[in-house]
Parts: sequence; C-alpha cells; structure tokens
Amino acid sequence: MSETIRVGAIGSGGNARGHMRRLVAMDGVELVAITDPSEEAIKAARKQVTETADLPAFDDHTEMLDEVEMDAVVISTPHTLHYEQIMDSLAADLHVLCEKPMVCTTDHARQVIESWQESGKVMGVSYQRHTMGQFRYCRERIASGELGEVVFVNSLQSQAWYQSQVGRGTWRSKMKWSGGGQLNDSGSHLIDIVLWITDLQPAEVFAYQNTMGSEVDILSAIDVKFDGGALCTFSVVGYQSWPGMFEETTIWLEEGQLAIRGGEVWEWTDERDYKVVSGPSLGRTWSPDENFIAAIRGEEEVQSTPEDALKVIQLSEAAWASADSGKPVAVAR
Repeated sequence: MSETIRVGAIGSGGNARGHMRRLVAMDGVELVAITDPSEEAIKAARKQVTETADLPAFDDHTEMLDEVEMDAVVISTPHTLHYEQIMDSLAADLHVLCEKPMVCTTDHARQVIESWQESGKVMGVSYQRHTMGQFRYCRERIASGELGEVVFVNSLQSQAWYQSQVGRGTWRSKMKWSGGGQLNDSGSHLIDIVLWITDLQPAEVFAYQNTMGSEVDILSAIDVKFDGGALCTFSVVGYQSWPGMFEETTIWLEEGQLAIRGGEVWEWTDERDYKVVSGPSLGRTWSPDENFIAAIRGEEEVQSTPEDALKVIQLSEAAWASADSGKPVAVAR
C-alpha cells in the first residue's frame, strides 16, 4: 500500500458526498475515482466536492476497480447493491467501508464475513453511533457491571420517512433497491445501537408493521426477548408531520437507568442520585470515515464491524417474518 491511502467512491449520491467531504479533509488520504450510474449524481458530486472535479468517473463500479489503482473503497449506494459491490471490492484486494445496512439478508452477511476474514483487509460499516460519545458512554457503563444487568430497553425513532421517500418515489421506497422500508434504512441504526450498547443476544421477536399502502414497511412495533430474560421494545415511526428526526433510547438496569437524549446521557443510580452527562465527559466522538482510515493505518480498531451488521439483519429478518406471519419468530444465530 502506498503511503497515501487512495480511496475510490462507489456511489456519488447525497450520502456518498458526505463521505467524500470527510475523506478529502484528512491528511494522507486521496480520493482517486468516483462511480455512479447516474450522470446527474456525478455532476452534483463534482460541483459539491470540488476535489472530485477532475477525477475519473465511471457508471459501473467494476470498471473503476479494474482501471484505477487504489487501496480502499467507500460504498454508499442503494442497499440491495451492497453485497455485490462489497464482494467485488474484497476480491480486488481492497479495504472496504460500507454504508448501512451492510447487506439485506443474513445469508449475504455471512458470505461477506467469510470473504472479509479470508481477505485480511480492513472492513467497516457506517453505523456512526459507534463513534459518538453518548452511545459509547452507555456501552462502557453497562460493560462495567456497576449498574447490574440490563432488564428492559425502550428505543424510539420518528421521522417523516413516508413523506420524504414514498412521497417522492425515491429508491428507498422501492423494495428492489432498498430491501425494506424505514426498518432497513435509518431504523437499522436503532437496532444496531441497542445491540451494540447492551451486548445482548436476541432470542425471539414479535412484530407488527404497516406499509401505509407502499411497497415497504413504514411503521414498526417490535418486541424482543433476549437471552437471559431482558426485554426490549423498538418503535420505528416513519410517518411524522414535521421534517427532521426524533430519537431516544432508555435502558433500565438492576441498579440504575441510562437515557440517551440527543447529545446527553441522563443517568440514575437511585431516585436521589441523578446526573446529566454531556460534552467532554462523554468521551471522544469521531466519524466512521476517520475510524476506517485509522484502522487501515493500524492506529485503532474498527468500531462497527461486519459481525455487528450481521446481528442487525438477523433481528430485522425475524421482525419482517413475524409481521408477515403474525407469530413470534426466533432470531437466527
């Protein structure tokens, strides 16, 4: 590998441009090519990320992999394309950072993990909450054992997903490209972070979903039973009257309670001992892009791994199956 880390971008849409901006801002990182089947997306990338103005551009990721010398790729494309693009990139001996969800089936996740482990390359998944202080603080507090075992979790996400995606007919609203609705999109962040913070193994899921007449899930009410008896309720609300996103997670433990509210953590150890933890007290916050590059350089471990992403799709598949059948469904191991 060259001293400078050369990165190719698979995907040039809005989310991809965010990755591009973060990567070109890093010392010792060079964006060397971009790809997207949409000429308009490439034009927008060239305009919004000026460092891409003179880069070679391709409408097929395999052409970029064949023709451009690089060390790594960042993948930000419609969800159902991730599997093929990851596998092709690993086969090309490249490090991979992939947007969430990593893939859309448990079988594909296991195949990716096998190929990644055989490759010896660095691979990360852009679940950015793993590198945000408030979530890391809660994970560390739970792992310390000082608050006892987790007994219950309630996690809610609400946004105008139906209006912004179904209403505009975006690829996220089409099963062919998205592999699922809000649960497989921003909702996967919710599942991921609860599983990562608590380190609990889901055993069984019971779910209701409502598509609101679309191809994909919009509303999800999901109950989870974990090994050991802890319970969780996920509420993924994709029909909100105002723009933006609302999210909160509360974790009840034997000896305390943790509540993530925006960039703060509210912590109780008894009814008289309540504190708000914020700012530097939560610890470091950085991006998956920074973590990925540092991991390639051997400076730190990947914080969101393919194994983490496997757990997300395992629970998601169980939720979809339960909603279809009207019965509890065991989560794959």
